[in-house]
Amino acid sequence: MSDAISGAIEAERADSGWALHADALSFAYAGGAPTFEHITLGVRPREIVALLGGSGCGKSTLLRVLAGLQAPSAGTVQFLGAPLTEPNPRSALVFQQASLLPWLNVTANVGFGLDFARQPKIARAEHQQRVQDAIAAVGLAGSEKRYPAALSGGMAQRVALARALARQPELLFADEPFSALDAITRAEMQTLLVDVVHRWHTAALLVTHDIDEAILVADRIVLMGGRPGAIVREWQVDLARPRLADSDAASKLRFDILAALQGVRSTASTTTESTL
Repeated sequence: MSDAISGAIEAERADSGWALHADALSFAYAGGAPTFEHITLGVRPREIVALLGGSGCGKSTLLRVLAGLQAPSAGTVQFLGAPLTEPNPRSALVFQQASLLPWLNVTANVGFGLDFARQPKIARAEHQQRVQDAIAAVGLAGSEKRYPAALSGGMAQRVALARALARQPELLFADEPFSALDAITRAEMQTLLVDVVHRWHTAALLVTHDIDEAILVADRIVLMGGRPGAIVREWQVDLARPRLADSDAASKLRFDILAALQGVRSTASTTTESTL
């Protein structure tokens, strides 16, 4: 990304307050019990927030509502100070599966979607530059002509991340994007995510069930639990980077999060027994 573009984006974001803010958010499928209730959550510009929770607490559904993919049953979502009622072209999503188009090479996959109707119109030269910059940012320069069948799982996720970066998003939504990768590749991708978010001056909301991933990546950890899901606690992660999972500070935070999770489970068990 050029210095001029980076400077303009940075100046705009400095005045935006929250990049994303949800107030009193609830969601239930038609005829079903609430998936989550009364959630208030924000993401600041250039902040990485990890939404941590066990399976079934509604964190992926919450991310979809925050991204505008599903409408909430109650509450409001503000993106860059304006009501969010549909996916915004200034946000981007990365999911667990890279979902690359097998008939397109890396360059075409990264650029896919930049010309969609809801995307801001850009000149061909800028389109090419965005794609080139995004590929370089994720360390795939030289692999532009390769097709998905020739990529490892980690490389495919790098392409998916580059595709998101090519949109120059204000906010990157990531739903357990590294959970299908082996431990070594996952660690590499966690480091890459932090690096590109900081270098591209974007914000990120990462959904994860991995406590260590949350500690290593996030500036702030938000714990979600219960059924219906709710925000239980949050932690500001003031650990120097690069972070080590086995450091004393990280271990202390991990034990605190585990205790909070155990508290959520104990409360849920007590509630279930009292209704039997």
